[in-house]
Amino acid sequence: MSKGGNSLASFNYAGAGIRTALRQEPNLKIHLVMAGMVILLALIFRLTRLEWMVLILTIFWVITVELVNTALESVVDLVSPEVKPRAKIAKDVSAAAVLMAAVVAVIVGALIFGPRLTR
Repeated sequence: MSKGGNSLASFNYAGAGIRTALRQEPNLKIHLVMAGMVILLALIFRLTRLEWMVLILTIFWVITVELVNTALESVVDLVSPEVKPRAKIAKDVSAAAVLMAAVVAVIVGALIFGPRLTR
């Protein structure tokens, strides 16, 4: 990969990264299925523009953190193929970041959909 290049190449690299993550990371598929279900609920409940903005940002935040986690795990595996305590810390903390993003997503979902589901 060269440092220079055009925007189209950057999009191709990004697309390849997403495809790779989808093949290698089952949790990404789970996040995408959940995102699809949330979007369907949002369409059914006719969310406000602000609610849509919060929902979309939250969905993309979780997916972004999952992608970064996948990248970090790959780098750790590359530089430390054998199990080492510091490599484990890096992977565990990265996984914790995904968990935190998912917890925030559940809270956002509860705040947006909770009142509608309990009517």
